[in-house]
Amino acid sequence: MTTRQEQLEAFSKLLDIMDTLRAECPWDKKQTLASLRPLTLEEVYELSDALIKEDMEEISKELGDVLLHLVFYAKIGAEKGSFDIGEVINRLCEKLIFRHPHIYGEKRDLSELEVKENWEKLKLKEGNKSVLGGVSKAAPSLVKAYRIQEKVRGVGFEFASSKDAWEKVEEELQEFKEESDPSKKEMELGDVLFSLTNYARLEGLNPDTALERSNAKFIKRFQAMEHLAKERELTLSELTLPELDGLWEEVKKS
Repeated sequence: MTTRQEQLEAFSKLLDIMDTLRAECPWDKKQTLASLRPLTLEEVYELSDALIKEDMEEISKELGDVLLHLVFYAKIGAEKGSFDIGEVINRLCEKLIFRHPHIYGEKRDLSELEVKENWEKLKLKEGNKSVLGGVSKAAPSLVKAYRIQEKVRGVGFEFASSKDAWEKVEEELQEFKEESDPSKKEMELGDVLFSLTNYARLEGLNPDTALERSNAKFIKRFQAMEHLAKERELTLSELTLPELDGLWEEVKKS
């Protein structure tokens, strides 16, 4: 591990490298806020994948890639005369201090829930017109649902227990089953997913992480099934559903 001084020197070195690349590298010189955006999203998803796998070496690598993008955006901001990395960091520090009065003001022992509730109240004091104003419009739907529910919990709009939340899931499932209009059925499915997300959250589970783990598990098993079929000189598309199910059960047991 590095010392605080070594960390500061490393960050300073990164800023120097960014200055040089922006001035001398043809590719880096061409980049804009818009051109970097899709690349940043890709890097964040790669970091997300490493986090789910809890691969510490990969997490370290992907954090570096994300940090590069943050420094790149700040460099472009400085070139436009809008902001620089120092302003970005100072603004962040001010916000963290303001939103943690129990640490930086009169020290108080608060529970995690009380801290989150206080956080939302302080955001409203900062000028946010709505508790939901901080929910990213660009976030994936499942992540957005989770964040919406977290935010409204901060002002007390919450089920009393996960049991009550599950009753809501069952209610929405029944409405989904009974709806025959295709356009309305889609809305009812959305209600099912939203209520199931709420139940998962109250149970201490992250539905996005859970679904991603299931995706990874399915991919692994299906690819194993493809490998098994190839070993037996079978073509998956030519097999019946019972035959496919048979292969699937084999790989599940292996």
